[in-house]
Amino acid sequence: MSTLVVVGAQWGDEGKGKIVDLLTPQVDFVVRFQGGANAGHTLVIDGHTTILHLIPSGILHRRVRTVIGNGVVVDPVACVEEIGMLRRRGYLRSRAQLAISDRAHVVLPQHRVIDLMRERRLGAGKIGTTGRGIGPAYEDKVARVGLRFAELVRPRLLKTRLQAILPTKLLYIRKVLGGRAPSVSATYRHYVRLGRLLRPYVQDTSALLHEAIRQRRRILLEGAQGAALDVDHGTYPYVTSSTTVAAGACSGSGIGPTAIDQVLGVAKSYCTRVGEGPFPTELPDPLGLLLRVKGAEFGATTGRPRRCGWMDAVALRHAVRVNGCTALALTKADVLQGLPSIKVAVAYRLGHSRLTMLPTHVEILRRCRPIYETLPGWRGELRDCRRESDLPKGLRLYLRRLEELTGIPVTLLSFGPERRDHLFLRSIF
Repeated sequence: MSTLVVVGAQWGDEGKGKIVDLLTPQVDFVVRFQGGANAGHTLVIDGHTTILHLIPSGILHRRVRTVIGNGVVVDPVACVEEIGMLRRRGYLRSRAQLAISDRAHVVLPQHRVIDLMRERRLGAGKIGTTGRGIGPAYEDKVARVGLRFAELVRPRLLKTRLQAILPTKLLYIRKVLGGRAPSVSATYRHYVRLGRLLRPYVQDTSALLHEAIRQRRRILLEGAQGAALDVDHGTYPYVTSSTTVAAGACSGSGIGPTAIDQVLGVAKSYCTRVGEGPFPTELPDPLGLLLRVKGAEFGATTGRPRRCGWMDAVALRHAVRVNGCTALALTKADVLQGLPSIKVAVAYRLGHSRLTMLPTHVEILRRCRPIYETLPGWRGELRDCRRESDLPKGLRLYLRRLEELTGIPVTLLSFGPERRDHLFLRSIF
């Protein structure tokens, strides 16, 4: 196997960054294929925390090349800041370690203004966006009025493009939203400098990856957010603005579907959600607060507290199906450690009906009540476990039950933020 897709199998924040970091020593390329600076992958290496919003998690391994694919909408300000942070900390010493697709779309200041003001106008009906301009940038991409990196790094093309697309955008901000945003000239002066800084990294990354595949190099495609936030298959409209499922890895990186060998879904041992939208297994009680505190459940991008609840096998099965997952990685098993019992939602109750599939409409999902199955808890120091047979019996029973409920194996178990806090249960590559 040479190409693996790693995706979130819940509402995001599953710990994909750590899983990618653990797998990176086995690959040659790590590629981010969707989302923007609304994502936050947290990595803890020898006690030092690194939070990445755009650059793939594999960047902390010097041998590996990282790629920001064409499916990502890139805020150049955030990207330059992230590059600077990594270089100050001794990473990204060679520019060859990072490539940015010349087809990736650019997040502009006007996108952020629109995002924040529209969310404010929605009031109680807000989506819960990060306010980073991601949705408006994707809107412009689909409407064919976006700005791409191929233009950002060429001053003449940048000026022409901004003069064509920004006047209408500024009129909308002023007349409809009642706000203000930088002028065309101010945006050009700022972004032409950003383009010069980023130009050394910009190239045709589809061609780069195609050649890597031809040479049978190992590639890991890294997603952001999770399946329940996918714009097509998630809890719409409380979703992100991109395709978060494995199929998006192809269009978002410029490779064909025949190149994909396996799909690894990442799930927490329980569930969390940031922002608005239905969450059937949410625990708005002291136990939910315990999970939040013990699991440090605060958004890496916004700092917002995450809503916490029991594992939802209905949503997890949905994620496995729409992603075509071949295996699961389970994170934060340590957070459940010490609880006398563990619950898993195996179905939903809707009136007198029992549902085993995720409803399409969120108003139906809001009315669903979880049907729980109770399993024994576990104790013991997980860091001392060197093989699956060393794990506490309750945890082993939990893993087996999740495998039965999803139909795929759990191949990797994580039980802490550090690199050493994990156990491979089966070979992935």
